This record gives sequence, structure tokens and C-alpha cells, in this order.
Amino acid sequence: MSHNSTEDIAALIGSRICHDLISPIGAVNNGLELLSLSGTPHSPELSLVSDSAASANARISLFRIAFGIAAEDQITGREDLCRIWSAAMQDRRLELDWYGPDSITRPLAQALVLACLCLDKALPQGGTLNIREHRDIWNVTATGPSLKIEEELWTGLAQGEYTKDMEPSHVQFLLLPRCLVPLRRQCLVELGERAITLSF
Repeated sequence: MSHNSTEDIAALIGSRICHDLISPIGAVNNGLELLSLSGTPHSPELSLVSDSAASANARISLFRIAFGIAAEDQITGREDLCRIWSAAMQDRRLELDWYGPDSITRPLAQALVLACLCLDKALPQGGTLNIREHRDIWNVTATGPSLKIEEELWTGLAQGEYTKDMEPSHVQFLLLPRCLVPLRRQCLVELGERAITLSF
């Protein structure tokens, strides 16, 4: 892929935005910690600011993996990825259950996070995302109390293209097939009454 390609430019923009936002949000967290150490009384207001800053920091870290540059020589640890996901999705009640290697390449981590973000759209009441790797095939399965299935989204994901304009909240559906191309993988979609599975 050319370094001047649209996909690379978009990824560079994503990385730049996430990189520039992590520092000020980290500064907010540090400031709150200093306030706590100085003896400032604990209050609901400070708790709200602290929780919001921590959530924003986790989301930016997650989006950096999903939408930023994914170099082949970068490695992402399973524990780190699960920790970032749990922190970012704390208010969504969306658990990540992962059985696989302890570390993976950044491009594969990007694909898995994008797959999880796709499946998030099918779980309006939360649920569980089960990630399994077997013989170099990855399966990501979504289960929950209710599934919201927009068939056009999943059909387009399986075909690797969409014929209609997408909403910003659905950008992960556009990116996942593109991220799988250099990995020489294709996304297969299995829709069930109680579960959705993405395999690649």
C-alpha cells in the first residue's frame, strides 16, 4: 500500500488526533491525583470528573488501535488490549472474553478491535464478546440479552463494500474489510437468533 494512499492518510490523522488528545487528558488525571494527595475533600463532582477523564483516556487508547497506524513490527499484548477495552466500554456493560495468544501484531489487533466495534452495534443492552483463535482462524462472537441486527451492515461487511453512504458511527464496518486485505484474510459473517460471529 502506498504511503500516499487515502487509507494511510486517514490512519495518520487518527493517530495524530489520538496522540495529541492523550497528553491533556493525562494531565487532567494527574491534576486530580495531586488534588487527592493534597487533602482536597472527596466529592461527587470530583468523582465525575475523574471517571470521565479515565473513560476518555481509555477510549482514545482504543481508538488509536482501531483507527491509527498499524505497523507490522508493532506487538500488542492481550492483557493490555483487554484492559483498554474494559475501561473504554465500562458504561456499555460489554465484556471481552479472549482465549488466544498472549500477544499479536498490531494489524491483527486493529482488525479484532474493529470487529468488536462492529459487534457492539448489535448489542444495545450490552453483552459479551467472545474472541477465539484456532488454527490461525479468529472468531469473534457477540451474545447478549437482545440483538439488534441491521442486515445491510452485515451483508456489506461480508461483501467488503457498501452501496449507500454510512453514518460516522458505522465507520468500523468500512474499515474492517480494508484492514483485512494486507492480512490476506476475508471476513465471514454468521447471523443467528442469539449470536453473531465474525470470522477471519
